[in-house]
Amino acid sequence: MGRRRPPLVLLENVAGFFTSHGGRDFEQALLALNRLDYVVDAFLLDAAHFLPQSRERLFVVAQQAGADSAEPRESAVRPQRLVEFIESHPKIRWRIQNLPAPPESTIPLKQLLEKDAPWWSASRTEYLLNQMSERHRAIADEKIAGSRWVYGTVFPRMRNSKSMAELRTDGVAGCLRTPRGGSARQILFKAGKGECFARLLTPRECARLMGAGDYRISGSSNQALFGFGDAVCVPVVEWIAENYLNPAVNELIHAGTIGPL
Repeated sequence: MGRRRPPLVLLENVAGFFTSHGGRDFEQALLALNRLDYVVDAFLLDAAHFLPQSRERLFVVAQQAGADSAEPRESAVRPQRLVEFIESHPKIRWRIQNLPAPPESTIPLKQLLEKDAPWWSASRTEYLLNQMSERHRAIADEKIAGSRWVYGTVFPRMRNSKSMAELRTDGVAGCLRTPRGGSARQILFKAGKGECFARLLTPRECARLMGAGDYRISGSSNQALFGFGDAVCVPVVEWIAENYLNPAVNELIHAGTIGPL
């Protein structure tokens, strides 16, 4: 891009990129940014801090200016394994910035659900229950016998060449995914008062789990699910902008690297 190269770059990837090929892929990506005259920083942030969805992602900030770097220390966004990676790669030109602890979400999963979405038939729900392991079925039966409604999510998984249903009832949805295979579609589970119900999460519910509840959804349901499964969580990026990107831009303006916006 030559002179059009941006002075500040934010990259996002799945947390597994950090450990891919023993960390070599991550190392080479950061060194490539160094060769483009960027200093780099990295942290992990989970959407569960903002919304009831477990979605940890790796973020890299690269900027063309600034030499001061904080000492890497273990925190909510830099677990020990990331601190150790930073300390063990002195050839990478780091510019570590201290970040505050992210908030803790107070939004329950049930608050984001559509009230009129149709549930599966009793036979289809029973089939789902029968796909659970003994441990997960015991948890489901416990929730069914409870005196109040409990909401959870289920992912179909292949275990030892057998389709299994894995239940999660901690009030946080699993990570939304692109619907490429049978294990990608997340199932909503409602249990209590001697009953249970199940159905797929709707596109609107997925939008809400990504912090984009008012987004205008067009196209097919599958296209919408693919889009949200491959997107970034809005409040996560808002937090990064407020606590990292905006101060970095102001610093670049002050240094004369870029003009006032």
